[in-house]
Amino acid sequence: MDFSQSAKAQELSARLDRFMCEEVEPVEANWHRALAEADNPWVVLPEVHALKQKARKAHLWNLFLPDETLGQGLSNLDYAPMAERMGRSLIAPELFNCNAPDTGNMEVLYHYGSEEQKAQWLAPLLAGEIRSAFCMTEPDVASSDATNMEATACLDGDEIVLNGRKWWSTGVGHPDCRVLIFMGLSDPEADRHRRHSMVLVPMDTPGVKVERMLKTMGQFDAPYGHGEVSFTDVRLPTSAVIAGVGRGFEIAQGRLGPGRIHHCMRLIGLAERALSLALARATSRQAFGRRLADLGGNQERLADARIAIEQARLLVLKAAWSLDHRGVKASMSEIAQIKVAVPNMALSVIDMAMQLHGGAGLSDDFPLSMAWTAARALRLADGPDEVHRQLIAKLEIKHHLADQ
Repeated sequence: MDFSQSAKAQELSARLDRFMCEEVEPVEANWHRALAEADNPWVVLPEVHALKQKARKAHLWNLFLPDETLGQGLSNLDYAPMAERMGRSLIAPELFNCNAPDTGNMEVLYHYGSEEQKAQWLAPLLAGEIRSAFCMTEPDVASSDATNMEATACLDGDEIVLNGRKWWSTGVGHPDCRVLIFMGLSDPEADRHRRHSMVLVPMDTPGVKVERMLKTMGQFDAPYGHGEVSFTDVRLPTSAVIAGVGRGFEIAQGRLGPGRIHHCMRLIGLAERALSLALARATSRQAFGRRLADLGGNQERLADARIAIEQARLLVLKAAWSLDHRGVKASMSEIAQIKVAVPNMALSVIDMAMQLHGGAGLSDDFPLSMAWTAARALRLADGPDEVHRQLIAKLEIKHHLADQ
């Protein structure tokens, strides 16, 4: 099991690191400040457009996509350290067209979309001209069990008709969001994993309404946002169905494997940034005549943070290696393990950094409160910890019984 990057990936990683240091990090604080002070935060600031053009010109674009023509042809293992590097910044993923949920939606279209769907939606997404959202979770059912979904996607002649309400639809607040992927119940009598379909829904389709934008721990997360969206007799041609009626779960499983690698590596980057801030604070501030680093158990806390980050990184790299060599189905335990381990690790590291910063750690003067919120949200996004633990245990029991 070899976790080293290919020569091509190493070269791209070095260029990505330089771009982050020279172009992104110097402007990030001003970007956050400008949005916070804007009358309308649901905008794309000019700096973002400029940096996206620079990143594309530098061929640091669509790095996540394993296609040499449309992306860089990188494996999950090759891309993982790049996702980590981008994760140190809350704005960087969009600048390289590697932001969720667009990455997952582009992968869906790349692997399952028709040629017509690719021309209409994948091409402008790959070009960074539009954004997208994914509509799966519902407010009125326990969406941790996706078979509970009540929103419908029913065939009616040569049309598919959508009804229902979704929420935590990330990205619907972005001014460039043009298309949604909607997952709905098509046949309640079918096998439980053949009941649902995924449908491409243009944002301006009659019957689609963003009811409200949701706050996460008091923040709107502009300009991306998480919305509650209603679908009322939304009619689309059957050509809007992705891969065919009843294939929603199949597509969802294919979408979530690489996506969880991306999420977890970005979160490791965020934990690294929190540890870096903690070290800077602990070695530059004094209390009771001593550096913070020398007080109480702070050295042990810093050491434990380093150990936890290294452990999490190795676990994610193993999952990425497994996904590359064994596929999604054979890697389900590894993928579930990282989805539990990494957000919990990041929360612990970020919380420690906040504590060392005192009141400043709760403010917007540092990115720690936003980082904590992002890490906390990922204990629920893409499935709560409990569901992943259940899957891990189920697979462990299965393997144990098979060995008897």
